[in-house]
Amino acid sequence: MTTRVLLIDDEDLFREDLAGLLRCREMECRTAACGEEGLAVLEEWEADIVLCDMMMPGMSGIEALDGIMRLRPEARVIMLTAYADLQTAITAFRKGVCDYVMKPIVFEDVVGKIRRLAELKALTREVQMLRRQLSQGMDASAIIGQSEPIKTVMRNIEKVAATRSTVLITGESGTGKELAARAIHSHDGRKNNPFVAINCAGIPEALLESELFGHVRGAFTGASSDRSGYFELAGDGTILLDEIGEMPMMLQAKLLRVLEQKEFVPIGGAKMKPLGARIIAATNKDLRKLADAGQFRLDLYFRIAVFEIPIPPLREHRSDIPLLVEHLVDKLNGELKHQCLGLSQEAMRCLMAYSWPGNVRELRNVIERAMILSRGEYITPAELPEMMTAGFDTATATAPDDLRGAVRSFERDFLSRVIAESGGNKEEAARRMNINPSTLYRKLADLDGTVRQDEAATA
Repeated sequence: MTTRVLLIDDEDLFREDLAGLLRCREMECRTAACGEEGLAVLEEWEADIVLCDMMMPGMSGIEALDGIMRLRPEARVIMLTAYADLQTAITAFRKGVCDYVMKPIVFEDVVGKIRRLAELKALTREVQMLRRQLSQGMDASAIIGQSEPIKTVMRNIEKVAATRSTVLITGESGTGKELAARAIHSHDGRKNNPFVAINCAGIPEALLESELFGHVRGAFTGASSDRSGYFELAGDGTILLDEIGEMPMMLQAKLLRVLEQKEFVPIGGAKMKPLGARIIAATNKDLRKLADAGQFRLDLYFRIAVFEIPIPPLREHRSDIPLLVEHLVDKLNGELKHQCLGLSQEAMRCLMAYSWPGNVRELRNVIERAMILSRGEYITPAELPEMMTAGFDTATATAPDDLRGAVRSFERDFLSRVIAESGGNKEEAARRMNINPSTLYRKLADLDGTVRQDEAATA
């Protein structure tokens, strides 16, 4: 992202020479001959760095500083002065000045200070985004699962992450489409740049356009100053357009142009700005059917579906449920201050038999509710929703009545299933369960060899 610098200095030759040199370093620089003029520029323009002379006719640099902090509190200010005054310097730093430069200046030193402050500003903005994401309960943990459908998803993520291609993630609600988008971002070489997620269905049309493209002062009623949109704030990172099927047709046309031209114009602006971020779109709808019905632009569909990653519903990879449950229990133990050890065999069988229309999101809610209700170390069917336990015949379960025996019975069934899914290869089964093979062999021996031999035959 181009660094925007405002230079306020009453020396005409010095001001224009320095501005020209900064522009040669690919910085966007505007100038002002006095404090009043500088504040007028800041009312219309969002500067990253302000270079302000200390001693000027009329409004001094210290006096101008109050207005700078009021108009652009996020800007970083460097004071320029030919007179070393300790008390004035202390006053300036207390008001928010970040650095001091003595005249005559050393140009390379000034450029270095500007770049360091611009990097600090970008990092501060990224921290703010991360804090907002955390406050919204976003989960940035890894994708959990060892089933073939999930392995296919991960292989696709790793392949496309090495490119900057546009990605379309499809799948039912609650399958983890945003998690997949975050995984693409985390595998990308530009993962240190921001990840911005936007719900196209949750923002009114007029506001959505401003959120995406930004606006200039006076573009519409209430636009009292320039404002950067997410396309600009994301920098060289990643933008997730969630529920893109809900995007209004007018905005679809503008988005298509952005994707094709790799540039955009803020609302009310006249100057093109480059798009450096990768665009990832996500939807739980069939966009091709929407396009055939005239509810989605077919050309936009082809443009965003360069690389499509379908996320399978939970019912199609039920074998991952035990791993997901283990992950969720560990996570929720910390959040809820509990010490739950997991699920009883009967409870796990209830989960494995359920259809999961709400997918992984529903599973998380079920586990959290059960942990809140549970008073023992293990979750039992009594803590599960009735729709999951209705009709479940616990009489067919072979688990013993005592807790230790029930845990051993569950471990026996769990190991049998994973070994069977691994083709009888115990080393592969141990890798899937994220344990050492020696641990698996000890566990099998501890279970008295009762893991079914037809499923646990060695490779």
